[in-house]
Amino acid sequence: MSLPKTLAEDVARNLVMVARLIDEDPEEAYGYSRVALRLASRVAAVREAAGFAAYATQKYGEALAEFRAAKRMTGSVELWPVMADCERGLGRPERAMAMAGEPEVQKLDKAGQVEMRLVAAGARRDMGQIDAAIVTLQSPELASNAVHPWTPRLRYAYADALLEAGREDEAREWFAKALESDKDGATDASDRLAELDGVEFVDALDGDEEDAPATAPAEQHAAPAAQGTDTAVDIADDDIADDTEGEDRDDVDDADEDDTDELNAWADRADAAAEATPAAEQSTGHGTEQPDADGPAKA
Repeated sequence: MSLPKTLAEDVARNLVMVARLIDEDPEEAYGYSRVALRLASRVAAVREAAGFAAYATQKYGEALAEFRAAKRMTGSVELWPVMADCERGLGRPERAMAMAGEPEVQKLDKAGQVEMRLVAAGARRDMGQIDAAIVTLQSPELASNAVHPWTPRLRYAYADALLEAGREDEAREWFAKALESDKDGATDASDRLAELDGVEFVDALDGDEEDAPATAPAEQHAAPAAQGTDTAVDIADDDIADDTEGEDRDDVDDADEDDTDELNAWADRADAAAEATPAAEQSTGHGTEQPDADGPAKA
């Protein structure tokens, strides 16, 4: 679906903010995603970005509805693993397991299949089936010495499952392998290894703070005013009806005046932030990476 130029630019600015904030401030990113959703609810990239923002704030029911809508619009199965993980987040691991056996999994690329394996193992753990979770993670991808983007998380998940099963020596070996492959610090494998080895880290600043003279109340930095991180734009229940029924949201031209004021406030903030954003970033794509598929619970 194409948008008028001005509207497309407004949507793009909000999606840029979603991509920039989703890791460091998920609630803020969520607010921008709702603005984009109001502006272009029939654009698949907007629905997908809104899904990831909801997922990042643990609004799994909402995220699942957005992912289903995006999947219906594009016909792609790329979001299948994170959709299954939303089922876990909603406390339905058996549904996640059922999804792991669906034909859609065979259509995923290698990265997607690894994500699905992580989600399935997490679902097994949710159901208390730790041994089955370990077996689920055992795969050619786990045994391979080659390092791929998914390698650290796969090894980490396997180590964590081994540790839960009481196989501490094996767990330590796999945490070490996860650390070896984790050049970007995607996991806390180093901390887990240190914990197993009985190493305790002490913040050097703690001692300095204890020795430092007390700061007069007038000199202390005032805490920054808390910014509202609740949803900036609450969409009425009928606007976010479950997409499993195959219905798109109704147009939101009749939003009330207060809701419009909130929308404008978010849009103004997006405009201000976008001025510092390189033009190359302001595309109509959402720019977010797929969150870890083992988010709701450990894989």
